[in-house]
Amino acid sequence: MPSDHDVTGCPSCGQAIRWAITAAGRRQAVNAAPDPAGNTAVYRDGVGTLRARGLNGERPNVESYEWLAKPHAATCTAPRAGRSGRAAPRGRSGVRPVRWQGWTR
Repeated sequence: MPSDHDVTGCPSCGQAIRWAITAAGRRQAVNAAPDPAGNTAVYRDGVGTLRARGLNGERPNVESYEWLAKPHAATCTAPRAGRSGRAAPRGRSGVRPVRWQGWTR
């Protein structure tokens, strides 16, 4: 069982999460409590950094030093906006200018 010293709250929903680093070097939020139904193996490396890797066909099982967790994005209860980050489509303002008709060279 991992210790609770690196547990923080999700800024959107307030659930307990941990920040881990993926193999690609990106940060990933995982739920703080281990979950046997999770699909992410989480472990601490030699310098104490929390690392995460997805279970795949090449390495489908958890190693002895890892524990299973769910990515927090899968369980976050906060309302999610669209991909652009806007809750509603942007309204139009003004008129698109037309090409100048009297232009001569």
